[in-house]
Amino acid sequence: MEIHDPNLHLKLMEMCDCYLGTDYAATIQKVADTPSADTQEDSLRYLALALLFTLTEEAKQLSLKRKKDKITVTIKHDDEKIALRPPARAVFDRIISIMRTILHLNDDKGALPLILGLRNDQIEVQVKIERTADKETLKVKFP
Repeated sequence: MEIHDPNLHLKLMEMCDCYLGTDYAATIQKVADTPSADTQEDSLRYLALALLFTLTEEAKQLSLKRKKDKITVTIKHDDEKIALRPPARAVFDRIISIMRTILHLNDDKGALPLILGLRNDQIEVQVKIERTADKETLKVKFP
């Protein structure tokens, strides 16, 4: 069982605030291509950028999936998908861990709402996490 860090939610919102108004796609690629020694920082940065990119694209869903050793990240509109550069495996694993910690999800499957405060506004998203022996998925559905 993980130690729950209530500050991860705040850190994620601060990271979102820090990157508001930047070129999300280019910055995600930089984060994915040049990981630092701080996996948690990279994970929060990648997740914040992916959430902001999905929001600004007015997409319905952000999906991060690992099937065996292949990681995919997609943003879904009604009829199209945008593929993002996937993070390193350690960053992906930490992203999943961060979301599980924020939402207090210890079971293999779970879904809960998450409220993200963005400057003077907020958005409520639905987060769904699933884990099997060879697959792990994080889906964030936007209103």
